[in-house]
Amino acid sequence: METRIKETACPVGSAIDAFGGKWKPDIIHHLRQAPRRFNELRRLIPKVTQRMLTQQLRELERDGLVNREQFMEIPPKVVYSLSELGLSLVPVFDILEEWGARNIKKIERARTRYDSSLKARA
Repeated sequence: METRIKETACPVGSAIDAFGGKWKPDIIHHLRQAPRRFNELRRLIPKVTQRMLTQQLRELERDGLVNREQFMEIPPKVVYSLSELGLSLVPVFDILEEWGARNIKKIERARTRYDSSLKARA
């Protein structure tokens, strides 16, 4: 079965498809610091369910951003790390982190104003 990458008019959209979503940025953030085991990621991202973490890791692995290394031990040991392609995202995440830190208060104020205006219209 042939798998094709969804074509979009905008390369930014394609990139965000690969690393966007509710939990993928958190996973990448923690893997950029060090390789991690599954349960370590669960502790670092306490709101993610086991099922969702598994799904997100599989998608990241499928897109070539994450490596999954299984060690034949008892008990079995699996370690996740960023691939070379995943590591190429680190500067992007650094810029996003810096932008977020600079602008989070502005975003929160805008959301508060917008939510207040919705209540006033109701």
